[in-house]
Amino acid sequence: MGLRRQARVYALQILFQWDIHGGTGDWLKEFWAEREASPELRAFTDQLVDGVLKHHAEIDRLIGTSATNWAVHRMPVVDRNILRVGLYELLWVPDVPAKVTVNEALELAKVFADDEARGFVNGILDRVLKEDARLEQKRAEIVIDTAPGE
Repeated sequence: MGLRRQARVYALQILFQWDIHGGTGDWLKEFWAEREASPELRAFTDQLVDGVLKHHAEIDRLIGTSATNWAVHRMPVVDRNILRVGLYELLWVPDVPAKVTVNEALELAKVFADDEARGFVNGILDRVLKEDARLEQKRAEIVIDTAPGE
């Protein structure tokens, strides 16, 4: 498993616990004590977790407005945290292409959720990607990447 994929897995696990416990307590120290992680792995994991926590309200608002007939607090914990990581990465991690972010979120859903969740995650991320003005550059990269004859 690649470093960034492992970091996304760890970030999802940490955010799942944060969501359940309402914060990070001693369990976060235990989480890291039980894992060997390179400085690079830890740094990207921390970037994802810290970014989601910093932008939590805005990310949840985006999820809520993009999920027809779904309240964020009623979504399965895993699903909403996969979305949080994916949306943070789309909006605030410029060096990761949108295509990679969406594919990685779908891989997380494949491992940690069910088939229905994969479609749900894909739909929400795709909707935000198409509609959020801040993602114009990442949309353009997708068009360039999929241009015929290249």
